[in-house]
Amino acid sequence: MARTQLKLYSDYKSPYAFLVKDLVDELVADTGTVVDWLPYTLDIPSYLGDAKVDADGTVVEDNRNPHQWRRVKYSYMDCRREANRRGLTIRGPKKIFESSLANIGLLFAKREGVFPAYHTMVFERFWRRELDIEESGAITAILQEAGADATDFAAYAAGEGRELLVQIQSDAEDQGVFGVPSFVFPDGDLYWGREHLPRIRERLQDEAR
Repeated sequence: MARTQLKLYSDYKSPYAFLVKDLVDELVADTGTVVDWLPYTLDIPSYLGDAKVDADGTVVEDNRNPHQWRRVKYSYMDCRREANRRGLTIRGPKKIFESSLANIGLLFAKREGVFPAYHTMVFERFWRRELDIEESGAITAILQEAGADATDFAAYAAGEGRELLVQIQSDAEDQGVFGVPSFVFPDGDLYWGREHLPRIRERLQDEAR
């Protein structure tokens, strides 16, 4: 029987997407599932407002209402609990990053055959506040460290890569995707969030029988 192929939509600025990465690696190892990681750039200010903090953690700019602040604070508290349990580091960013460039880097890394190394380095370094995912030079350096020839990455990011990112985002939304991590089965069945991984695993095991 052919192995099930899952689409998995992700964004480097999502702590929930970061927390699902190792769990998905385990799922692949255990079930033989083929997972196609695809970029989905979240527009966080559109539903959670925007904010920036200084080096001391003091809010210096924001347009969030109290409800949005409660949601944001809970989300990071929830993610840190899980990260601490698994020995991972999540340090809240000092602003909401525009992650399109890093997501285009994902596509470039897949093209160049260095996706696993790139994916791991971007996630881990961003959540340790060691990587500016808006900086082209920083993303180029990660690609090179992962083993890619990144000499044409800037041109790719400005042209073919950005066009592909827009198309993937549009296709995702046509399938009902609205957030990350989102898993899509070949029949279009959609699951949002890592809490659905046990059900996804069960379904994959059923389909393998």
